[in-house]
Amino acid sequence: MTGFKNITAAELVTMMQQPGLKLIDVRTDAEVVRGMIPQGVALPLHLLPLRLSELDKNVTTVFYCQMGGRSAQAAAFVAANGFADVYNLQGGITAWAHAGLPVA
Repeated sequence: MTGFKNITAAELVTMMQQPGLKLIDVRTDAEVVRGMIPQGVALPLHLLPLRLSELDKNVTTVFYCQMGGRSAQAAAFVAANGFADVYNLQGGITAWAHAGLPVA
C-alpha cells in the first residue's frame, strides 16, 4: 500500500477546480524557473522533511515533479506521515505540458 493515488493531467485539471487543493512542485529551484503549473507551490523534495509541519494533513495534496518519480517519493513520504488525501501527477509537468495545459 502506497498511501497515495496516481492521477493524470486531466484528473488534476478537474481537481484544481475544487477549493482547498494544495499543489506542490518538488523539483529543484533551477527546474522551477523554467516553468511550473499555475497554482503550484515550490517545495524542493530535499526540503520536504524539514517543512512537513507547514503542510495541512487534512487538505487534498497533489505532488508533481518533472516525470513523476520524485513526486511519488514525496507523496509516499507524506502519506506515511499521516496525510490522508494524497496524489501524484503521473508523468509530472512533462505530461501536463504534453497535454497542452498551461505552464507559468
